[in-house]
Amino acid sequence: MTTHRIDGTWTAIVTPFSADGGDVDLAALDRLVEDQIQGGVSGLVPCGTTGETPTLDDDEQVLVIKRVVAAAKGRVPVYAGTGSFSTKKTIAASKAAIEAGADGVMVVMPYYSKPSQDGLREHVLAVARAVPSPIILYNVPGRSVVDLGADATVRICEAASNVVAIKDATANVLRCQELKRRLGARLTVMCGDDALTLPMMASGASGVISVTANVLPRAVSDVTGFIRENAWDRARAAHLSLLEIHALMFVEPNPAPAKAALAAMGKMRDSVRLPLVPASEGARRQIAEAIARFEAQAAR
Repeated sequence: MTTHRIDGTWTAIVTPFSADGGDVDLAALDRLVEDQIQGGVSGLVPCGTTGETPTLDDDEQVLVIKRVVAAAKGRVPVYAGTGSFSTKKTIAASKAAIEAGADGVMVVMPYYSKPSQDGLREHVLAVARAVPSPIILYNVPGRSVVDLGADATVRICEAASNVVAIKDATANVLRCQELKRRLGARLTVMCGDDALTLPMMASGASGVISVTANVLPRAVSDVTGFIRENAWDRARAAHLSLLEIHALMFVEPNPAPAKAALAAMGKMRDSVRLPLVPASEGARRQIAEAIARFEAQAAR
């Protein structure tokens, strides 16, 4: 098993669609990947929540992963989102992702069925046994309704060496501290909330898996880069300058705001698939004004 460094800024990339949302816009996806790499990101995560994976069929998911891997050309690692509410489906999707060229997978905690801590642990261990590739766990209680606790995480790490990292989107810096206290270097913690990148990294996280990086990859990469250089004053200033945009990426359901921003930049269409709808005019205006303010400040 080859394990890549998981640190810095990784982008949870959006999936561009045709105008009617019926097809994946592969040319726009290619451009997005290139923009991310030129913007200094350290890794790419297609087919996560931000990639609208619940609306992709199995063939489309494989298509997106293959295309991202091909566009990345080995310059950064690609970990594909493969988790679902079904252990069987998660294993099948994870195997398909590795066959498609992904370097590893990111597995969200099973949503809707609300498993216990024992159920969460056994789900992850079943996937880890079936798919001997590096695995990033994704703990996002706000979406999945279940929270993978520290005790269960420790037990997973004791039993599955290929579980190498966790995307912590609990919005709880205390959880990051507890994981680092108990697991140290055994488990890499990646921040799952852009607005908490600075405090999470101060508590031991190694970076962020970011939504905002879709829109401003260089700016988000600068924050994690400054921290790695121990330039905390510069990191703080850079992080605080992004807070308004971080918030606006979730002013309406993700990824509609990110796609609206990218559409305003001429990068892709703003199409999303139902049950999501495109960002409202009010949100578009807020996002465009915030980006203009950010760019004006950055140009000073």
